[in-house]
Amino acid sequence: MSEFLKTRLLSHPSRRTMVKGLAGMGLLASVRTASAQDSLLIGDQKGGTHALLSAATSGHIDNAMITWSLFAGAPMLIQALAANAVDTGAIGDAPLAFAQDGTSTIRAIAGIQSDGTTTAIITRRDSPIHTVGDLKGRSIATLRAQTGHYLTLAALRAAGMHDDDVHFVFLPPVSARAALQTGAVDAWATWGPYVSAAIITDGAREIVNGGQLMSGLSYVVATVDALHAKKDALAAYVRQLKAAHEWGRANPDEYAAAWATDVGLPLAVARRVVPTMLGDVVTLNPHVIQKQQDVCDFMYDTRMLSHRLDARAIMDTGFIF
Repeated sequence: MSEFLKTRLLSHPSRRTMVKGLAGMGLLASVRTASAQDSLLIGDQKGGTHALLSAATSGHIDNAMITWSLFAGAPMLIQALAANAVDTGAIGDAPLAFAQDGTSTIRAIAGIQSDGTTTAIITRRDSPIHTVGDLKGRSIATLRAQTGHYLTLAALRAAGMHDDDVHFVFLPPVSARAALQTGAVDAWATWGPYVSAAIITDGAREIVNGGQLMSGLSYVVATVDALHAKKDALAAYVRQLKAAHEWGRANPDEYAAAWATDVGLPLAVARRVVPTMLGDVVTLNPHVIQKQQDVCDFMYDTRMLSHRLDARAIMDTGFIF
């Protein structure tokens, strides 16, 4: 799986921090029981699910039956899901629409509702860009048809501008950060740890975030094959993820400390980013489906998608966790 940039992540069973939270809820036992029947291959992104679960379980994730693979961005994770190289992962609302447009082998099984502020457009400290209007004629690095791309187009339209008022440069996060630092691009639209690391470490400035412009939804997704063969394990995993988000909101300082250690970024970065990444793990109810439909419609209207989508087609509304 080298083409998917796979990196095996390790748990931290000796870490002496965090919480008894999930153990007290009986969820650790339930995941191990389910995993004994069906191992899970979980795709993740930097500072994502593995970091949260590791913190919430004091490092005691049952890696005997779980394999973690780290991907540089949602497009790479979607590619791995489409190839059945991983069973499950979490992606944003725009990536879910992108996945639906390109494959029929992926289903959303739960939503994660946050406030949307984890996605932002940032620029260098010394940049003359201070507002969305200042972006006119400028170059913006992001990933094609992903959350940063979506936010930029939404921000342009909210400011009364046109979709082609900026020049998009589609780059993976590491290359995009370097391009912003060197001045090869004027701004960068990205998410979570990349935003916070650039602001805290590089002195970047935030121009706008997705708090008022995006759905704030991301999704736990799984392959159709995994849903057929590993449904109990997936349900147990989503229950654990739900409890982990609840723990993170109740223990932000402990989560930030563990996240910083797991990801290898400064504590100041962790304290800024983790509140924006936490949310409520919810079922795929009609309200969630409608918000995703609005995302699909916007992406079609802005030519991010080649044709209209029915958001319900990628939602497994019968999945219970």
